[in-house]
Amino acid sequence: MTRETRSPEGVSRGASRREFLQWGTAAAAASTLANVAIPRVHAAEGNVIRLALIGCGGRGSGAVGNAMNSIHGPVQLYAMADVAEDRLTRAHKALSARFGDRVNVPQERQFVGFDAYKKAIDCLGPNDVAMLTSFAYVRPLQLEYAVQKGVNVFMEKSFAPDAPNLRRMLKAGEEAKKKNLKIMAGLQCRHSVNRQELIKRIRDGQLGEIMLVRAYRIHPAGGGLGKKPEGMTDLMWQIRNFTAFQWVSGGLYAEMNIHQIDELVWLKGDLPAVARGIGGRARATRDRGQEFDSISIEWTFHDGTKATDAARWLGGHCFREFATYVHGTKCAAQFSGDIHAGTTRIYKDQRCANDNIVWEAPPEQYNPWDAEWNVLLENIRKDQPQNEVERAVNSNFADLMGRAAVHSGMEVTWEQMTTSDFQFLPGKIDDLTYDSEPPVKPDEEGYYPVPVPGVTKET
Repeated sequence: MTRETRSPEGVSRGASRREFLQWGTAAAAASTLANVAIPRVHAAEGNVIRLALIGCGGRGSGAVGNAMNSIHGPVQLYAMADVAEDRLTRAHKALSARFGDRVNVPQERQFVGFDAYKKAIDCLGPNDVAMLTSFAYVRPLQLEYAVQKGVNVFMEKSFAPDAPNLRRMLKAGEEAKKKNLKIMAGLQCRHSVNRQELIKRIRDGQLGEIMLVRAYRIHPAGGGLGKKPEGMTDLMWQIRNFTAFQWVSGGLYAEMNIHQIDELVWLKGDLPAVARGIGGRARATRDRGQEFDSISIEWTFHDGTKATDAARWLGGHCFREFATYVHGTKCAAQFSGDIHAGTTRIYKDQRCANDNIVWEAPPEQYNPWDAEWNVLLENIRKDQPQNEVERAVNSNFADLMGRAAVHSGMEVTWEQMTTSDFQFLPGKIDDLTYDSEPPVKPDEEGYYPVPVPGVTKET
């Protein structure tokens, strides 16, 4: 097995939300589309598209399952890479048990280390797919390498923790266009047929002029970061607990709520001009991470239209909601439901209630995670253009714009965000090793620094 001499040890994070979102596979298997003839010319030998899984946590393993479900298969998992050996080993065992010989990853194609992504990508051919499913801090450099090698890419959200790395990703996306590589960004709701239908109805004027979009992601989220165990380096503790550290993932809000923010800009059909927001933490919190547990952000578009997103990660006796709504001059609509379900409906007026529905889409045949892989694999097989980098980066800029506004306590403009030189780990991402020092350190009780509105700057 190709291993670096030093490999990290310690506990792993719990299963990600992807592992309980594998619904809809029975409908996919029963579909008449399963018998569609697929051209052989654009696939690897034996008509198989090979995958390299780079980032073997729950989201990566879940994405392998979505690829395996696709009506545009067959696909084969051919290489795996991670910075944590135990995570790779567990994923390989679980995926092999589930998919049998469709997992063809012997020890010589299992790679551990900060440069392991290169070795995994090097195993692929021109019509295969590098699955970039680790964390935002390495997404741009991994995309660069895949494009350099002429390999198609599926990349999970979020896409970078700061503006300079988003600009780096944009450059890689432009190079991918020149090579006609297919790049899928993991904002899966864009491929929800119910949302696409509602967008069409909105563009046709059924809601009138859009005046307000509002999103909510209010639910418990794991209880926060505990104390680092003995025997694990601070660097690996931070990478394993990625949502607790802004330099790794952009932070819990930027990592999770990019879906809601992508919906806001999609519904409006524009990018925001300015963002403002507030956020904070429970007074007696035992969370040692860097994140606020309550956030509310307002974006204003150039025509004055508003969009809002509220997040609260607390349990207890708090109300919960996971949905997106849009209000026009004629009436309102729901655009998204619980855990990104394609719950789309139009209401008679501005009252969003079950007894006020005038139109509702039926249940979707494919969940959005399966749907995005259907799109990607079909485009590879038919050699049709697909490059979602610019759209994904713009949504991520809007995402970071809101985060910066909350953390700084200031209004943040689109120009300030997109031209910002603020970087969490300047000039070091490409050269990380197990011996590298992380950019943030805990205090004597193991608590990491938290943003201070009025003091913190991210632009």
